[in-house]
Amino acid sequence: MKQWIIKKLLSIMGNTYVWLDRKLVHDTGPVLGLEIDEDFESMSRKQLCEYIEKQFKVEEDHFWNLHSTQKIRFCCQIVRNNELGA
Repeated sequence: MKQWIIKKLLSIMGNTYVWLDRKLVHDTGPVLGLEIDEDFESMSRKQLCEYIEKQFKVEEDHFWNLHSTQKIRFCCQIVRNNELGA
């Protein structure tokens, strides 16, 4: 029951975050020193998730519907599997 309540609250907060994020004008330029391509800078959060889904052959809306921590874990594993980074 406790986990169900936590998941419901996260879902509500996540939907609120996405709604607010759509109204925010995001900064452009490097992120943590990494240059970001212009096409990525102009994409919405949803479009960025759709790009990940397409590139990694993930079913539509599956990446989008993950909680933030799961998205980070997915990307970390991709980096590790491909020996990317410094």
